[in-house]
Amino acid sequence: MKNTNFFKGSEYQNGIKRVVDILGSLAILIIFLIPSIIIGMLIKATSVGPVFADVPHRIGKNGNTFKMYKFRSMIQNAHKLLRQDPKYKELYKEYKQASYKLHKDPRITLVGRFIRKHSLDEIPQVLNVLKGDMSLVGPRAYYEDELVNQQKKYPNTKSSVTTVLKVKPGITGLWQVSGRSHVNFDERIKLDEKYVKEISFLSDLKIILKTPMVMLTGKGAV
Repeated sequence: MKNTNFFKGSEYQNGIKRVVDILGSLAILIIFLIPSIIIGMLIKATSVGPVFADVPHRIGKNGNTFKMYKFRSMIQNAHKLLRQDPKYKELYKEYKQASYKLHKDPRITLVGRFIRKHSLDEIPQVLNVLKGDMSLVGPRAYYEDELVNQQKKYPNTKSSVTTVLKVKPGITGLWQVSGRSHVNFDERIKLDEKYVKEISFLSDLKIILKTPMVMLTGKGAV
């Protein structure tokens, strides 16, 4: 008789994990409803632009793209300006060299700096989870150009990327609770590969329990 374990591997990923995602997302929506309204009001009151970030689509499961919802933490059109505005040319070079993270980013707003540090800009991603684009726990959701350029820089990561794209990206994940922005792409993608290969209800639970402390301390955030 086939040994089926609904709490790990593909059985968990294709079954109970979706239930956990839906129930967890609904709980987060209820808990963070008032804070989200306040954050939205502060964003509109202190900077020009929409409440949600105007960023390109991300790469999801099986290479499919999707629109990720995030509170806007930067100036309007920040993503486009970094890549096309001549005054950000050197900053863009630094951005790519630092695994697509900047520790001193002039595009970040005052409110944005706070919500990024404590990962509050990620709250709207529960809508992506409810839609089925993302999971509560999973690998990082990359930009298409980021994934292409980082694999050129770290050619040894191509196999890991293939493995990581077999599952939905997550709001939180193993790399987020293991250093966040202090982890370079090659290390990050290896952590995500490890997560995918060992995926289980227990591993997800451990990551979920570690996430609030990471949010409160802001450790590794940029």
